[in-house]
Amino acid sequence: MNGPGAPVLVAGGTGFVGSRLVAALVEQGHDVRVMTRHPDRYDGPGTAVRGDVSDPATLDGPLDGCTAAYYLVHSLGRTDFETRDARAAEAFGTRAARAGLEQLVYLGGLGKDGDDLSAHLRSRREVESLLGAGGVPVTVLRAGIVVGHGGISWEITRQLVEHLPAMVTPRWVRTRTQPIAVADVVRYLVGVLGRPDAAGRVFEIGGPDVLEYAEMLERVAAVEGRRLPIVPVPLLTPGLSSRWLALVTDVDVRAGRNLVDSMVNEVVVTDTSVRDVVPFEPMTYDDAVRMALMERAAAR
Repeated sequence: MNGPGAPVLVAGGTGFVGSRLVAALVEQGHDVRVMTRHPDRYDGPGTAVRGDVSDPATLDGPLDGCTAAYYLVHSLGRTDFETRDARAAEAFGTRAARAGLEQLVYLGGLGKDGDDLSAHLRSRREVESLLGAGGVPVTVLRAGIVVGHGGISWEITRQLVEHLPAMVTPRWVRTRTQPIAVADVVRYLVGVLGRPDAAGRVFEIGGPDVLEYAEMLERVAAVEGRRLPIVPVPLLTPGLSSRWLALVTDVDVRAGRNLVDSMVNEVVVTDTSVRDVVPFEPMTYDDAVRMALMERAAAR
């Protein structure tokens, strides 16, 4: 799989995770195509190619000659994101099969299939299956909150801590999650590329710490030398939570609402088999927070 010199396509290569993945793949010597609707504006590593997952006719060129592709696309900021993402994934999977690809890699979301999953997490599951509808083996990495400068979930966490002297919070602050540093997500994404033992499999990825959302907020405050009293309020619904987020953060309201809806679902790793394929020790939550804060400081 993914023979020497064969191009690798990254759909979503200009995003939070994708831009870091592209840089890592190029550093390892891969010929990387970065699919974007505006290749003339791209000035990062790899080769920019024009393609739009909402326009299937534009996908054949970017996929031609590739043996593998990463799919890191979502429409979380749209009201009809479920429909959009389903259509896009099916088209991409079908065109990838037509182009003869041997592997697709997708970053999905943690959460037990038996749970009453949020619309966001249900959509992620649907995309997993639709990507493989054409017959190309899909390697799925399911993650919870990804910690790194520029990530929506991380920005919600950081801004809540930095903008509020104390927090009146909804019940979901007691939901357990298993955050992971964006650098470790990229390491897993790179590690499964071209691995026959990763083809057609679903892996769960997370850092070493299982934390309630409240603990995550408190630990960010501690790293920054702040104190953050937290007072849970049972009647603060997801709808009110999203409006509250809009008041105290600059995160996109629709994307924030879709993420808040998912915060009632526990997202914890129950299967560690990915470590047999890509063996390493992910960094702790506190270290991931420090790295995210350093990245932000450097960007400013």
